[in-house]
Amino acid sequence: MNAIEIKPDIFWVGAIDWAMRDFHGIATPTGTTYNNYLILDDEVTLIDAVKYDFSDFGIGNVKGLIDPAKIKNIVVNHIEDDHMGALERFVTLIGPDNVTIYATAKGKEGMGKFFDATRWNIKVVKTGDELKIGKYTLLFIETPMLHWPDSMMTYVKGARLLISQDVFGQHLATTTRFDDEFVSGPCLNELDAAVIDYYANILMPFGKLIKAKLIQIQGMGLDIDMIAPDHGLIWRKYHQRPMDMYMDMANGKALLRVTIIYDTMWKNTEKMTLPIMQGIRQEGVDCKVVKLTTTPISVAITEYWKSRACLIGSSTLNNLALPSVAGFMYFLLSLRPKDRLMGAFGSYGWAGGAVKWLYDMYDTMKLPAIKPGPQVQFHPSLDDVDKCYEFGQNFAREVKQYHKGFE
Repeated sequence: MNAIEIKPDIFWVGAIDWAMRDFHGIATPTGTTYNNYLILDDEVTLIDAVKYDFSDFGIGNVKGLIDPAKIKNIVVNHIEDDHMGALERFVTLIGPDNVTIYATAKGKEGMGKFFDATRWNIKVVKTGDELKIGKYTLLFIETPMLHWPDSMMTYVKGARLLISQDVFGQHLATTTRFDDEFVSGPCLNELDAAVIDYYANILMPFGKLIKAKLIQIQGMGLDIDMIAPDHGLIWRKYHQRPMDMYMDMANGKALLRVTIIYDTMWKNTEKMTLPIMQGIRQEGVDCKVVKLTTTPISVAITEYWKSRACLIGSSTLNNLALPSVAGFMYFLLSLRPKDRLMGAFGSYGWAGGAVKWLYDMYDTMKLPAIKPGPQVQFHPSLDDVDKCYEFGQNFAREVKQYHKGFE
């Protein structure tokens, strides 16, 4: 795509990756975008770059507007490969003596690990620092661990524009660049879902930091009417929506719902799932069922995140959980979840172990759990089915009480 003007003399010059289907473990069924922005002012300024594989697209978009040699400043909000991969090519085109690069202290430190930047003019900035480039002035806001230590945002004074790097982004590849172009009826739900998916799989561990940073930004009195993230759609009409959603998620908001996530060897654990789900529904609590062998882990993580409680089921293999369940649990462990009520169930052959292992994992994560969870040897009997149903009912009652603490 060609460059697109998003504000007067401010252009999207990024790239669309239609083929991306797995973004370091996150399912991206539509692909993603690598957004970066060019400001045509007295001092031409490039904010972020694109993934190296898309260098020609990014450079081509800039060339469609201006000779890249006229760029005086490059702002690096985040040094991850998908946003800085093409940086060296831009610096080479401009000439390292002719451009100043602005980044946080951690950004400068990390840049030297990616490139031979010894000849580059890198200026370290911190929250509150400003760079006047003409009619526009750039205000830098450090956002460490959202989601890397180097991360920052850039607010463009005079444009009411917040360039937010990964925060408020979504993995969506579309021909539209703005939220209101994409949204029509149910597409708002699709956009919301993409925001939640991104938060759940990348930003879940940083809820306290996100809440503090949102409060800080609100306290700065910035007049924002557009948010331009480094992935997905630019928030033009619904610019307040992602900030409200992030605050809700940072505060632990979730649906009064149980997500059942399971895998099964000979379908015996699967046969336990239905009566448990029916027992939950009988108590008036919604329920979502996810089978891991037919669902990407990142999708299961998102469904987990949406719900106030989760039941994980697994057959026993060598006294432990099935590999698919173990993989899910270790990914969940890395996300440091909070404010979710847990339980477990499963079948076994001659010896159990999966259910105990799951409860041990909950203890490691410091997640509250309802014990004991039902276990069935081989095929569930009619009595086992009744017990699973009763467990579902009891679990739902506990969930309703637990959920009241967040209302």
